[in-house]
Order: sequence, then C-alpha cells, then structure tokens
Amino acid sequence: MQSHPTHGAFRGAREQREQVEQEPQREFLTFRLGPESFGIDILKVQEIRGWDEPTAIPNSPAFIKGVINLRGVIVPVLDLRMKFNLPQADYDRFTVVIILNVASRVIGVVVDAVSDVLALDQEAIRKTPEFSSAAFDTRYITGLATIDGQMLVLLDIEKLMTASDMALVDAAGVQ
Repeated sequence: MQSHPTHGAFRGAREQREQVEQEPQREFLTFRLGPESFGIDILKVQEIRGWDEPTAIPNSPAFIKGVINLRGVIVPVLDLRMKFNLPQADYDRFTVVIILNVASRVIGVVVDAVSDVLALDQEAIRKTPEFSSAAFDTRYITGLATIDGQMLVLLDIEKLMTASDMALVDAAGVQ
C-alpha cells in the first residue's frame, strides 16, 4: 500500500508540534538543605557521590570544605548550607556531594540529600518575587515551583558558582 502524500505531511506536522510542546520542559535535580527543597538544571550535574571528608585548604572561605581528587581532577567542595547561611548540619549517610560542571570547571557541592529528578513545564515555574537588594539576594534564583504542596527553589547554579564572592579560583587553588 502506498502512503498518501497528506498522511506524511500530517505525521511530520504532528512530530513538529510534539517537539515544540516538549521544548519548554526542563529537568531539575532536586535536593534538600534542611527543610527546604532546591533544584538545579540536570544538565549541569556530572555525578552524585557519597560524602567523604575533603582535604582542607588553609585560609579558604568557611563554605569551602576542601578539595577531593576525582579521577585525577582536583575538585573544590562547597557546603551550600554555609553559603546560604543555614544552620550547620551533621554529615550523615544521606549527605551527598553533587559534582557539577559549570563554566568549564568541575565543582562539588555538599547537600543534605538528593531527592529526585523532576521535569517541569515552563508554566509551572513562577518568577522570583522582587525584594530590595538589601533585604534578600535573588540573583541566583531562576524561579519557584510548587511540587506536592512544597515550594521548590530553582537555582541558577552556574551564576552562583561563578560569582565573584565564591572565590573558587583563588581560595581553592583551582585553575
């Protein structure tokens, strides 16, 4: 049986429409810091590792826990709780290090636990409310989403990791 020309055109249009509908959806790795949930773009995540005490670097900012050797690459490890001025937590069996690839650098961030990978439609992501810069710094937040009644803060992890106050290159000796 020969295919009718309009059937192929319809199928092609449907495939194009499905691709357009899928593009606004983004995937986020979600994690917890205390009672709060955060999400980062899954494309920035290289791997997830269990907690191992890093080698401390003298005179580094308090939120830089040290460095680890990841298959020959020296990786600075940051504690996001400390960076976000959250209460210090004990590292336990749920504590993980998310290895990120941002701005052509490999960086590890310590979080309390990894939760899930979520696909969010663009319309599910709400803009961050505007505050005066003195009250609340929102420049590292790309949006907010509500999942099962819980607020999810979506971070621009690349902007956060490349901020001048992070001092990653000088403090951790990473080139």
